[in-house]
Amino acid sequence: MTDPDHVDLLARYEDVRSQTERLAAPFSPEDQTAQSMPDVSPMKWHRGHTTWFFETFVLAPQDAAYRPIDPAYAVLFNSYYVGVGPRHERSARGVITRPGSSEVAAYRHHVDAAVRRLLGGSIDDDVRQRIVLGIQHEQQHQELMMMDIKHVLAQNPLVNRSDRADQPVTERGPTGWRSFDAGLCVVGCDRGASFSFDNERPEHRAFVEPFAIADRLVTNGEYLAFIDDGGYRRPELWLSDGWALAQRESWCSPLYWDLVGDGWEEFTLEGRGSLDPSLPVAHVSYYEADAFARWSGARLPTEQEWEVAARALGADDVHRHMALHPGPSDADLFGALWQWTQSAYSPYPGFAPEPGAIGEYNGKFMINNQVLRGSACVTPPGHSRLTYRNFFSPGSRWMFSGIRLAKAIS
Repeated sequence: MTDPDHVDLLARYEDVRSQTERLAAPFSPEDQTAQSMPDVSPMKWHRGHTTWFFETFVLAPQDAAYRPIDPAYAVLFNSYYVGVGPRHERSARGVITRPGSSEVAAYRHHVDAAVRRLLGGSIDDDVRQRIVLGIQHEQQHQELMMMDIKHVLAQNPLVNRSDRADQPVTERGPTGWRSFDAGLCVVGCDRGASFSFDNERPEHRAFVEPFAIADRLVTNGEYLAFIDDGGYRRPELWLSDGWALAQRESWCSPLYWDLVGDGWEEFTLEGRGSLDPSLPVAHVSYYEADAFARWSGARLPTEQEWEVAARALGADDVHRHMALHPGPSDADLFGALWQWTQSAYSPYPGFAPEPGAIGEYNGKFMINNQVLRGSACVTPPGHSRLTYRNFFSPGSRWMFSGIRLAKAIS
């Protein structure tokens, strides 16, 4: 008899693997090979790397009969797992024209067939957990695929115009504030029935002072006021590193904004079109978010404050589908944009990485990064949760990041 749990896990595996291919399907082999900056990876590399993960961490240690389709893929599709061998230079992934997109598809089919065979037999809990981790890892790369292809397409002057300008602009009222008393709170989670990454653990106590948090994200219109008031020309608003980076790279607006004549346009995955002032401002760095917060007389929340507020408001991952751009929804704790916090990405008290090479997944990046909370329109459904800790360097802008304000209560 087949274990019902195996059937459920196989169905989940196949659904996520198929979703990756559905996301890639509209893009040509040329689209899938391009790399527009070192932080961007080609789409076909994402498809290969997520396959390599199952091959390396599930099949190789468990299935003695498994044979790789090409041993060279172990180097090409390794990302940063030093413990499992050499890696191809990240910034040079775009010069690799072979294997092509169709050969990557064959690689995916080869590994999928082996995983199906594995799940047709008996597996222990360690293998099950690795498959679940691989599924979650692939969902992370589904979001990265959308981030990266957006940056690739934005370099092309022939990109289509968006029809979003024909849609009515939604009026947004003034920002409301939710207040919270000081107190000892519980944040994070413990390993249990539901999945969590090791950086979300363990559950622990933290004290927060009285604070208030905005009931919605900052809009394009509000960010335009910051720009018009000289926000990018006023060093007193900026952290020193942020000011230096903004000057060096000539920032004058969020990524994907362009001043055309007397008006602003924005590039989205739907095309290029007029900037909608009612939508949440997207693709801002931590430095820009922090400068805007200082200009507005507020600050960014800590990740503990964000989680306290989300728990108290009964918020959870409410979005059920991926979208190409955030909409004018008030339910934006989840499903619109990742939200910068002022918290440095560091280990929780009692944090312990997973053993072995898989332990390189999160822990070694706990330096020089900031935490973002929530999820974005391009986050796959079911892949975000109240305790999820996303992280990026403070100067990064190509991810779907936004701003939620907070302030102290005296």
